[in-house]
This record gives sequence, C-alpha cells and structure tokens, in this order.
Amino acid sequence: MAERTSWSLSGALRGMFAKKTIDEGTWEDLEDALISADFGPDITDAIVEELRANVARFRTTDPADLKRMLRETLEERLAKYDPTLTLSNRPAVVLVVGVNGVGKTTTIGKFAKFLVNHGRSVVVGAADTFRAAAVEQLATWAERAGASVVRPQHQGQDPASVAFQTVERARLDGTEIVLVDTAGRLQSKSGLMDELSKVRRVIEKLEPIAEVLLVLDATTGQNGVAQAQAFIEHAGVTGLVITKLDGSAKGGFVLAVQEKTGIPIKLIGQGEGINDLTGFTPHVYAAGLVG
Repeated sequence: MAERTSWSLSGALRGMFAKKTIDEGTWEDLEDALISADFGPDITDAIVEELRANVARFRTTDPADLKRMLRETLEERLAKYDPTLTLSNRPAVVLVVGVNGVGKTTTIGKFAKFLVNHGRSVVVGAADTFRAAAVEQLATWAERAGASVVRPQHQGQDPASVAFQTVERARLDGTEIVLVDTAGRLQSKSGLMDELSKVRRVIEKLEPIAEVLLVLDATTGQNGVAQAQAFIEHAGVTGLVITKLDGSAKGGFVLAVQEKTGIPIKLIGQGEGINDLTGFTPHVYAAGLVG
C-alpha cells in the first residue's frame, strides 16, 4: 500500500524534507500540508505542537528526524483504535450502512471478494429493497466476487425479511460470512433508523450481529461525517470503511474521522477494482502518508 501516493502527504512534504535544516518555514509548510490533506485544524495544531516539542527536546535541526517523528506520531494516533474485524461467529453477520452515494454497494462487493480471497464463504443479502437498481448492482458485484446472493422475492419486499432469509440461507448452507446491504435513504414515511433497528431485531432472532460497518467517502471529508451522524448515533456502528481514498490527497481524513467519532477504521478502499479494498494497518498507512 505504501507505494500508492494519491492519498499521500509525501508530495507536499518532499520539498520540506529536502531542506538542510528545520526553520520556521518548515513548520508553515508542514501545517499547510496537513490542512490540505484534511487532517482538520485541531489535529493539525496538536501534531505540529507535539513535533515542535520533540524537535526542541532532542535538539535536532535535521529534517530527516522530523520526518521520522511525523511518521511515528501519525502511527501512534492511528493505532489508538483496534482495526480488527470481529468475524469469529458462524455465520458472522455484518450489516453495512451509510448514506446513498458513498459507494456502499460496490464496497460490499469488494468486501465479499476480500473475504473470498481469504478462503471464506460469503452470502450477500440485498436488503436495500427500496432501490431496484441497488439490488441488481449488488448481485453483479457479489457474483464477480464469488459470493452467493439473496435477492428480494418481490419488489418492495420488507428489508428485514430479506435479511432474515439471508441469514437463514447461511445457516442452512454452512456459509461463514453474511453481508447485508441496507438502505441509505427511504422513500417511505418510516424513519431510516427505525428500519435499521427492525433489520437488527429480526436478524438477532437467528444470530448475533458481528459488525455494523459504516461506509464513508473520503472525498466528502467532514461533510461526510455530518451526513453519517445519525448512523453513528443510532445504528450501533462498530467500524468504519473509508472509500475513494484514491483520486485526492485526503489521507488525513482517516485520522480525523477516527478521532472525531471514536470508531475504528477497519477497511479502506483505494481504487475502482474489485481487489481494491484492504484491511486497515496503522503503521503501513502512516508510512504511506509520509513517504
């Protein structure tokens, strides 16, 4: 992952670290780079303050030392939260939630492929029954991933019943992992969080829910977090999936969103291909950011 530079700070920092000494311009460049990478002002200030203190303490003027300190600081902050996926139940049931447009459906397909690549059997439940296109898109991605799919038996079928049938299928077939797509917006009058609560209750009559993964689009930054706040408050989210990290140097959003929500990042998507979703590893990500 470290060779990917589209979400990396390294381009913005290259000139700064090429200098012969650390001067006041170094700190201004670092602050600009962190802000432009979507770390946010509070985290940027905290990181710069910590690094200034370390540079003073170790009495160094070598930009190479500052680079190493920056990488270590980012890794330490990123590693405060455990990115491990909890998938030991059989079947392990994962609800995938998020507002429409963040790449939720394609993320489920990529996650299915990620799991199949690790030798797991997967069934996907198309419980976003309010959008016919979502069902077809999900089925296509699931088939590409080598996962089976449970579709609604008729248009507008109750999402909770599709979720129930998916878990039931997994139990009958001995499938290891269940991924359930959910609505990001409802066209009916019922509240979205009420609908998700119902899906949870119905699934839990059969099996406990192992993970509730919230998909966020890195390119929307803090706006994306605001849009997803209802899911964070009401859907029992256990992990974040950050998509669209390719395409812009917004890698700082990963740290900002983790610290803002208190929820660990468990998966990151870095491209359009079916294999472009990976587990989140703080030290690899920090190294990739700093270069």
